[in-house]
Amino acid sequence: MSPQLYEFHLPLSQEELLKSGGVNQYVVQEVLSIRHLPSHLKAFQAAFRAQGPLAMLEHFDAIYSILHHFRSIDPGLKEDTLEFLIKVVSRHTQELPAILDDATLRGSDRSAHLNALKMNCYALIRLLESFETMTSQTSLLDLDLGGKGRKARAKATHGFDWEEERQPVLQLLTQLLQLDIRHLWSHSVIEEEFVSLVTGCCYRLLENPTISHQKNRSTREAITHLLGVALTRYNHMLSATVKIIQMLQHFEHLASVLVAAVSLWATDYGMKSIVGEIVREIGQKCPQELSRDPSGAKGFAAFLTELAERVPAILMSSMCILLDHLDGENYMMRNAVLAAMAEMVLQVLNGDQLEAAARDTRDQFLDTLQAHGHDVSSFVRSRVLQLFTRIVQQKALPLTRFQAVVALAVGRLADKSVLVCKNAIQLLASFLANNPFSCKLSDTDLAGPLQKETQKLQEMRAQRRAAAASAVLDPGEEWEAMLPELKATLQQLLKLPQEGEGMPEEVAETETAGEVAGRVRRLLAKAGYRQAIILTKEAIGHFQDSEPFSHMDPEESEETGFLNLLGAIFKGPAAPTQEKNPQGAVGNLGPGETGCKDKPSVSEPEKCRENDELVKQEMLVQYLQDAYSFSLKITEAVGIISKMMYEHTTTVVQEVIEFFVMVFQFGVPQALFGVRRMLPLIWSKEPGVREAVLNAYRQLYLNPKGDSARAKAQTLIHNLSLLLVDASVGTIQCLEEILCEFVQKDELKPAVTQVLWERATKKVPCSPLERCSSVMLLGMMARGKPEIVGSNLDTLVSIGLDEKLPQDYRLAQQVCHAIANISDRRKPSLGKRHPPFRLPQEHCLFERLQETVRKGVVCPDPLWIPFKEAAVTLIYQLAEGPEVICARMLQGCAKQALEKLGEKSTPQEAPKDTPVLPTFLLMNLLSLAGDVALQQLVHLEQAVSGELCRRRVLREEQEHKTKEPKEKNPSSEATMEEEMGLVGATADDTEAELIRGICELELLDGKQTLAAFVPLLLKVCNNPGLYSNPELSAAASLALGKFCMISATFCDSQLRLLFTMLEKSSLPIVRSNLMIATGDLAIRFPNLLDPWTPHLYARLRDPAQQVRKTAGLVMTHLILKDMVKVKGQVSAMALLLTDPAPPIAALAKNFFNELSHKGNAIYNLLPDIISRLSAPDGGVEEEPFRTVMKQLLSYITKDKQTESLVEKLCQRFRSAQTERQYRDLAYCVSQLPLTERGLRKMLENFDCFGDKLSDESIFSAFLSVVGKLRRGAKPEGKAVIDEFEQKLRACHTRGLDAIEELEIGQAGSQRAPSARKQRAVSRHRHLASAASHSDFVTPEPRRTTRWRPDTKQQVSRKKLRIVFSSDESSEEEPLAEMTEDETPKKTTPIRRASAHRHRS
Repeated sequence: MSPQLYEFHLPLSQEELLKSGGVNQYVVQEVLSIRHLPSHLKAFQAAFRAQGPLAMLEHFDAIYSILHHFRSIDPGLKEDTLEFLIKVVSRHTQELPAILDDATLRGSDRSAHLNALKMNCYALIRLLESFETMTSQTSLLDLDLGGKGRKARAKATHGFDWEEERQPVLQLLTQLLQLDIRHLWSHSVIEEEFVSLVTGCCYRLLENPTISHQKNRSTREAITHLLGVALTRYNHMLSATVKIIQMLQHFEHLASVLVAAVSLWATDYGMKSIVGEIVREIGQKCPQELSRDPSGAKGFAAFLTELAERVPAILMSSMCILLDHLDGENYMMRNAVLAAMAEMVLQVLNGDQLEAAARDTRDQFLDTLQAHGHDVSSFVRSRVLQLFTRIVQQKALPLTRFQAVVALAVGRLADKSVLVCKNAIQLLASFLANNPFSCKLSDTDLAGPLQKETQKLQEMRAQRRAAAASAVLDPGEEWEAMLPELKATLQQLLKLPQEGEGMPEEVAETETAGEVAGRVRRLLAKAGYRQAIILTKEAIGHFQDSEPFSHMDPEESEETGFLNLLGAIFKGPAAPTQEKNPQGAVGNLGPGETGCKDKPSVSEPEKCRENDELVKQEMLVQYLQDAYSFSLKITEAVGIISKMMYEHTTTVVQEVIEFFVMVFQFGVPQALFGVRRMLPLIWSKEPGVREAVLNAYRQLYLNPKGDSARAKAQTLIHNLSLLLVDASVGTIQCLEEILCEFVQKDELKPAVTQVLWERATKKVPCSPLERCSSVMLLGMMARGKPEIVGSNLDTLVSIGLDEKLPQDYRLAQQVCHAIANISDRRKPSLGKRHPPFRLPQEHCLFERLQETVRKGVVCPDPLWIPFKEAAVTLIYQLAEGPEVICARMLQGCAKQALEKLGEKSTPQEAPKDTPVLPTFLLMNLLSLAGDVALQQLVHLEQAVSGELCRRRVLREEQEHKTKEPKEKNPSSEATMEEEMGLVGATADDTEAELIRGICELELLDGKQTLAAFVPLLLKVCNNPGLYSNPELSAAASLALGKFCMISATFCDSQLRLLFTMLEKSSLPIVRSNLMIATGDLAIRFPNLLDPWTPHLYARLRDPAQQVRKTAGLVMTHLILKDMVKVKGQVSAMALLLTDPAPPIAALAKNFFNELSHKGNAIYNLLPDIISRLSAPDGGVEEEPFRTVMKQLLSYITKDKQTESLVEKLCQRFRSAQTERQYRDLAYCVSQLPLTERGLRKMLENFDCFGDKLSDESIFSAFLSVVGKLRRGAKPEGKAVIDEFEQKLRACHTRGLDAIEELEIGQAGSQRAPSARKQRAVSRHRHLASAASHSDFVTPEPRRTTRWRPDTKQQVSRKKLRIVFSSDESSEEEPLAEMTEDETPKKTTPIRRASAHRHRS
């Protein structure tokens, strides 16, 4: 067929070109074989050189054949074909402008060029798509094989890097489309297929997942420009809109790419309407469909969000179309619409010069954002807070909305979602950083100025109201006030008319009666009575027939008539003449009224000035009120956020820390509480949290303001000292760790150390507390660099342990703590070969310590007790032979006590002839003995044991070196190593036995100093009535506990006394101290304390809050360290969850949080806890029970545990005895996280609880289970849920028999007997099963046989069972010990891997 006789139709698929179509339609004649393709391509190239682009008309079959065999042909041929086709199309593009401008072009030539154009474009685009398809497949293969060598594989596939060749092809097509090629078609209407051919390749390129990568940026820009030309010149808008919507639904990577393209078309190409078209298509999408198509919704949401960031002004006109999606179920679409609104507020609707319509739109957007701060989806709530954070940071939030948005953020702090809480904290931090009020936001500092200025405003308003009231007095009242004076003036003028001649008041010819009446009124108002009367006389003569001067009654006297007329004029309606024409009124004033002329000119500026001052005052008060309200909200937020500091989520904790740093910098008083509260986080195992705390303290304390290094150091020390005020021991330890870190990294300047020493040595004036805090800070810094204190040891001794009286024991205590930091207090490790740091006994430090302790023992100073504890600890830590020093110290103190005892008695006690020792002296002596006993034990088990081990290792090494080397085979060497290991373990045990023997046999032997205090100690503890002083009892009980730590024998003999005091002492401090002591004993001697465990649990129910808290702490440590068996008594710990004291409830919650991490511990305990708490005779009220169980059941998360508990709880209904127990069990079931399998367990055991469903609360509990199950139920599970609900309702209304009727109706009458039989069998099974689960039935108390250790037990004699008495006059005080029947008889030892491990 001749080229001029056919027409090339663009096919939808390549195969269509092989089929014969319409008349004169081009058809491929032959698909060439692969081996003939190179020769035909060369022939085409030759023809191109001769004929130009029209050569395609004769050689299209060759190109078609290459496309047909594209996957099989050589890469070189592919590359040659691509290069050649680019030349052909480029040549045609260059020739077309001249052809299109040729007016004499024949129709056949036009048709030939049109066919050539379509063939060339078709061939080039299909070749481009073939390359792209193969590249995509190669990239997927690369993902499987790994990323290395990806470019090399691509080059091996195509023979070149295709990604670099795409852009030139697209730019060539863009140049072609920019020509006016529509004239090649008839009627100059380009066919849609040609436009679809060109644009279609663009969309196929966009589908490549790598198109969004940075390396393909040039390709993306080329595609964008090509499609932009198609939009502007070829009416591609509708198709582009549809295609973009489709691609957003199916390709997640295209959102940002299409946003860049659409924004470019809307701005550079002027196609703003395409934004509206795309948004309209998205807006018309059904929200329900989007909820079922999350990938499509995600694409639309990302597109809208980024489009709003780029072209918010263009998008704003189409926002109304998207509002329906705010009510849709898909949260991503809601987030996108809200983000678009926020961008418009930020970029378009920002500023004070907005028009009213724009301001209304902004307010509507902000209202919508605020409303969605309470959205059902936590993702939306979180996004709203993020958007408000941006708005606040860019200062685009109107001041009128500050309070509302701050209140929203504070409210969201209580959100269940961690993400929402985190963003709420960030928003509040942004509010602080960008607040328009003040750099210091202390509500106490703002309250004073606010009250003062408010009072001033009220006074100004009162003055203004008074002035206004005087200006508009009631005319009647004013007339009554002036009547007496007016009457006297009138009478005088009537009697002596000649007196009025000097003040003539004339009526002008042009004046009306009303104007004259106005003049009379003004004269009366300013007390010009004479002029008013004279003017009225003149007016009566001029206006006899005019109002108001025609009212003169001839029958009345002249005086009465005048007064009535003047009254009518003054009290009548005000003449508007002056208001309407003030100049005329002024001009008509008589000669005597010149004063009125000047008055308005003076009062007007004053009035304006007063108005301005009032407005300024109102603005000032409003500003102060807003600042005060803002500070109150921030203060409220501080209280809430401080409780979030120990969340499990690291990012939330970091946000909380950063928030408190900012709040502290803004001077909020409560911020110091949060700054202190974050201190324990320095021990966090999360590196991010620990580093956040260090950074916070760096910002707050290491960069103080000051002109010099010294001034900065003084400020830093002052700020740190504030943290030490009323600080607990834990707080001080945390601060010490932080300062140690700073010192080790050299972040504290030398000036800080210098100023601290100057304050400590009183070289600069400072208070005693400041001096004490300086010593504390020096001690903390010594942890990081011991030389800070070590090089000035004598100075410190002279500071705190001087011979001045009275002694400052607080300072002395801090000096001891500071000196203690120059040595490592930890147990020596085997890796250290050098001896520990010790000072000789003769060192002045120990002499001063002994002297200070001896002098202080006879002084009733409460600060002496913590000082002597620090002194004893320091002696044992640093001294060589500390036991000798402490023995001398004890003997010296005892000698002083004996001297006091020998002194003459006071007159009041003389009749008794009994020597009396002061209570405080006895207390000091026992407390000192207890401290020495405990420190002696620690010294033996840590220092002495470590030193023995160190010396043994050194000795073994020395022996090994001195031995002659012998050749040994490998097997003998291994055997020796094993033997040495065994020898080392044996040596460890030998050393431990040595230490244990010293403790058991020597320390409390009669020859030792400590043993001398035991009788005195037991005397005080056994006679609480005789020694009833609270401080003495507390000190004695604590000392007894410390003595018991030394020896198992002594401990065993005094356990009954300890637990008697623990249970029966009337002093909470004694019970609290003994709880701590018995907890330590339980770790040291677990076998001895095991029988007494119920007495420890009993203190959890102590009436004193202090004791309950201590017991909770002790039991938490014992249980979590597996030192105490977790028995049924743990229900007492569960009850602390409802304790009225929040710290105790928080402690219990923390205990169960930690216990939940120990395998199935809580699951195993739940049956016993439920039985005990719901027992009729020993349980708790219903509300506390529910609180406890809600918390405990929240730890049950495993499906198997849930199913097992459901079954046990259902069967428990059969053994329950009261309605209350039924309700408790139903509540427990309702709190479990049930699944479909759990529901089937409930159906299997329905007979257990079906007859209890008539109770409304039980029925409601089971209905709540149905509601929870429906939320996430699958379609196949809904039938089971419906069946269960149907059974519930039937039993609730008609009883258990209704179930049988229901089953009969469902299964038919023939199957009813078998169904009943099966139910009967199942009931028997359930009963048997219920009986088998005895762990859920409260066990009857029974005596169990315990294993008795094969050791000699001291048989204690029977003693009287007494109650503590405060009667000191009783001569024979019975011993305060438990009776035999109260003492546990049988012990159950707990086997340990190593006894030494628990004693160390």
